[in-house]
Amino acid sequence: MCGIFGIYDPVGAPDRDVARLTYFGLYALQHRGQESAGIAVSDGSRVMAMKDMGLVNQVFDEPKLSALPGRMAIGHARYSTTGSTVWRNAQPIVQHAGGRTIALAHNGNLTNTTTLRDELREQRVRLHSTSDTEVIAALIANHPSGDLGTAVTDTMQQIEGAFAAVVLSENAVAGFRDPDGIRPLVVGRVDDSWVLASETCALDIIGATVERELAPGELVVLDEHGAHFSQAVPPRSESLCIFEYIYFARPDTTLNGHGLYEARVEMGRRLAAESTVEADVVIPVPDSGTPAAVGFAQASGIPFGEGLVKNRYVGRTFIQPDQALRERGVKLKFNVLRSVLQGKRVVVVDDSIVRGSTTRKLVTMLFEAGAQEVHLRISSPPIISPCFYGIDMADQDQLIAAGRNVGQVRDALGATSLAYLSLEGLQEATGQTSDHFCRACLTGDYPTHIPDEMRLSKLRFEPLPAPAAAG
Repeated sequence: MCGIFGIYDPVGAPDRDVARLTYFGLYALQHRGQESAGIAVSDGSRVMAMKDMGLVNQVFDEPKLSALPGRMAIGHARYSTTGSTVWRNAQPIVQHAGGRTIALAHNGNLTNTTTLRDELREQRVRLHSTSDTEVIAALIANHPSGDLGTAVTDTMQQIEGAFAAVVLSENAVAGFRDPDGIRPLVVGRVDDSWVLASETCALDIIGATVERELAPGELVVLDEHGAHFSQAVPPRSESLCIFEYIYFARPDTTLNGHGLYEARVEMGRRLAAESTVEADVVIPVPDSGTPAAVGFAQASGIPFGEGLVKNRYVGRTFIQPDQALRERGVKLKFNVLRSVLQGKRVVVVDDSIVRGSTTRKLVTMLFEAGAQEVHLRISSPPIISPCFYGIDMADQDQLIAAGRNVGQVRDALGATSLAYLSLEGLQEATGQTSDHFCRACLTGDYPTHIPDEMRLSKLRFEPLPAPAAAG
């Protein structure tokens, strides 16, 4: 996931605080990552970065933003997929080499990280983190060319996998995207400043207008002469992650010219057409299941209601609950409205089921609240394969739908009935053909080669723990 943002102000307008604009851009992208946040700025001669663990508004305040003056900036909100959740892996990653300083923020996952790390070590390049992002930053920083565009272009030809990234040098900002277009990156403008962001909602919050999405394999360099677009590597496919449509991106975001709220409502309508059921009320699992639940209610004629209340201030916390609360952990995030559920046949609409642990607890809570029947309706097909492109989804053996049929999954969850949206129904709801998406988690068909070591763990570059002392 991860949220990335970049801005270049050619004139250094005193009323255009690039660090503050980056903060608000990251704030709009907070849903993409809640582990750490960071901003790097340049005044045209020096790159300076600030990052820490926590949410955007926990990491930055007025004094910290005021200490980041500049004409250009990049930012990152992290959700870890390679490397542990520690400060050294927070982004932007800063690299110094050959008189150049660059900062880089990345969304995605490389599939040839092991090979590249070995090559950099052979060149005596020191790596301080365990994330694949530092590999990209090191390749750019150690490139012999002083031109940022040339360094990024050559780096793009070496890295493989899924990546959308923004990079900051002393005098320019660049954005680039993998040749399969798996991770999104959009270009916008606010007055005479150029802006880059993972989603259009980050442009909306600062009053920027959308210019266009960066194409697969495309690079844009923003400097004093404007925006320079180039096809750095040949496009291989259009394989935008289908989960951007299902879950990741905010419903007010537009992708490929399609509004995601409307697409998700249509997923719910098609789900109702495919899997009708007699029931008294349709409720969503908030917030991600709400648009599809609206569509399901519209198409089925079953009244829409709110049976689950979400605590929107939970997020990811560093304060762990005690054992008793941990056993009831889902109640930290959701509570039930008994008056809506008592004696009712309930349709529960959610966007997806991964491991199934949260869904199982929700089903139990609904029955305990007096629901007579609980019919699960999922607005995506079963997830049967792990993601290696930047989603910390689960290993194959942790996916509840892998190796089980729908009836077996229903029994494991304890629901009265269970139905998923078909792959064809999902595709039709997006308004685009299947060749526009990566659907590997739903089909097992990956658009790129996945090395065997990728299947081990996202923590494969972490140092092994020291052996326990004897005695």
